[in-house]
Amino acid sequence: MAIVRAALVQTNWTGDKESMIKAHEDYARQAAAAGAKVICFQELFYGPYFCQLQDTKFYDYAESVPGPTVDRFAALAAELGMVMVLPVYEQEQPGLLYNTAAVIDADGSYLGKYRKHHIPHVNGFWEKFYFRPGNLGWPVFDTAVGRVGVYICYDRHFPEGWRALGLAGAEIVFNPSATSRGLSGYLWKLEQAASAVANEYFIGAINRVGIEAEYGDDDFYGTSYFVDPEGKFVGEVASDTAPELVVRDLDLDLIKVVRDRWAFYRDRRPDAYGPLVQP
Repeated sequence: MAIVRAALVQTNWTGDKESMIKAHEDYARQAAAAGAKVICFQELFYGPYFCQLQDTKFYDYAESVPGPTVDRFAALAAELGMVMVLPVYEQEQPGLLYNTAAVIDADGSYLGKYRKHHIPHVNGFWEKFYFRPGNLGWPVFDTAVGRVGVYICYDRHFPEGWRALGLAGAEIVFNPSATSRGLSGYLWKLEQAASAVANEYFIGAINRVGIEAEYGDDDFYGTSYFVDPEGKFVGEVASDTAPELVVRDLDLDLIKVVRDRWAFYRDRRPDAYGPLVQP
């Protein structure tokens, strides 16, 4: 059996970047001690979710990718022998900012990055003020635990990227998020489970917890989880209020079982889908 022990981290804002980074280093060490070989953190993991406001001072959270934070966790990944997905605020150059996730292999090597494609701009989520739309496609990374893809938060409402990741051979897709109770709670356990079924791979869904009062009144509801290609939660869903390290065993052999049962990729009709991508 191809079992991968995987981890997710949901946590609250500690008040400053350095303490957030140290907290996540601690979570990574705890996950490694529990036998995890891959871990993903929440969206913009080392900062608050500042997109509830529109203020240029928050541009200061952006850094190059790879850069200081990615390099720091690459060293930790090599020490722990763990694949890491690091959702960060990226500055390509002044004025070019992205919502990004870097992927680090278990030997500490930087494999590449995904940039969030779909950028919301609604009350409480003023993201177009902070991020350009992603322009690197939907890469899938060959890692020590298998083929890993990333989709970020609001992306999850758009089926096209989920499918692109599947077509590229993803086995596990991580969706780091910062999503609040009042807006999308009714979709959280439904949407990603349905996407796992439609695309026949595992999904790790991560959401932060708590109210970051200095930045707004959004109540982030956690409930992070893994879901398998049959749409079933792998173990319990995490707390909706408390920080939590989620560690689960993912049986990647189930992907073949499900794909042999449901030939969704064989029966696709790309020849008929042209109108779907017209503006």
